[in-house]
Amino acid sequence: MLKSRTVNLQLREEYRCELSYPKSIKVGKFNICVFTFLQENLIGALLAIFGHLVISIALNLQKYSHIRLAGSKDPRAYFKTKTWWCGLFLLVLGELGVFSSYAFAPLSLIVPLSAVSVIASAIIGIIFIKEKWKPKDFLRRYVLSFVGCGLAIIGTYLLITFGPNSHEKMTGENITRHLVSWPFLLYMLLEIIVFCLLLYFYKEKNANYIVVILLLVALLGSMTVVTVKAVAGMIVVSIQGNLQLDYPIFYIMLVCMIATAVFQATFLAQASQLYDSSQIASIGYILSTTIAITAGATFYLDFTGEDVLHICMFALGCLIAFLGVFLITRNRKKSVPFEPYISMDAMPGMQNVHDKGIAVQPDLKASFSYGALENNDNMPEIYTPATLPIVQEQHGSRGVSAPPYRVLEHSKKE
Repeated sequence: MLKSRTVNLQLREEYRCELSYPKSIKVGKFNICVFTFLQENLIGALLAIFGHLVISIALNLQKYSHIRLAGSKDPRAYFKTKTWWCGLFLLVLGELGVFSSYAFAPLSLIVPLSAVSVIASAIIGIIFIKEKWKPKDFLRRYVLSFVGCGLAIIGTYLLITFGPNSHEKMTGENITRHLVSWPFLLYMLLEIIVFCLLLYFYKEKNANYIVVILLLVALLGSMTVVTVKAVAGMIVVSIQGNLQLDYPIFYIMLVCMIATAVFQATFLAQASQLYDSSQIASIGYILSTTIAITAGATFYLDFTGEDVLHICMFALGCLIAFLGVFLITRNRKKSVPFEPYISMDAMPGMQNVHDKGIAVQPDLKASFSYGALENNDNMPEIYTPATLPIVQEQHGSRGVSAPPYRVLEHSKKE
């Protein structure tokens, strides 16, 4: 019995090392991987953290370039400034770092690490703030940001420590086998049904709720990260000498990756026009991470062979990171929408987009118009515009008086 268990353990170690990228050496009766799975997870996690950190810096640099041009008399366009191009270079570098991280670590580990960009944005915003605060006021204002950053860092540590250790070569055969597996086919069927229902309510029933839009983004994003891991993994395997670019599945995954990313950006742009960016950041992170982890666990079987303790600690790390991101975005200033000088709702007879065709105020006169010579004797006093008696010039005899007429006047108070 003991001998059979030893043989099974040896075969299991050999199989796990064959699936991993590094080579293995034989020590005694067992094959030991040169780079352990934990080291591969660490490489992927560090690449993801580096990528998200650089992306956050890049976006803030580009924003700084726009703000500096808007506040100066410089006639140059934003793409002609060195700051904007520096931000673009860092943005591409960060995206490459995140893209390559999927080739080393499991999908379920890389996706939640996008909280690093939220942490970095919060820290950069605090460091480069222009207002001068007293220490007590500063702590009172940013206490939620500090607590949120601390929780997000703790959650990130738990994610890296207790992340799944499933590693597999991203070859064309393996990806095709996962693609036609029954668990993933059932998951795809369920996701397509949910996506079509949400899209129907969003387009036909005008259900412009933030949860509906961000659920559409999360469902598309789950397919994006699945295809990104496949494409990145096949490229890395090809670089190592085993060419995978001649498999049709590579180009199928590449097209799906580009298409889902484009539609995902479209829905995100629509959400940004309707809701505040802090709400989109927090709710979008929670929904996208949850659905992406589910997709990774279904397609790549990330949690196969993991014990209950590691799964529970990983879930706890996700929850702590969710809470940290929520607290960070909760403390951000909400943007105040621009209000016109004259409110359209205050005009008699004008309709509002929210009143379903019902006039906000009754149109007391069909021919009512601003700035016209109009007789408003029958109009109530509250709607009567200011009048100014004008004496007409007399070109004839002085004994004939011209009847006065009224000119509608509009002051700033109106």
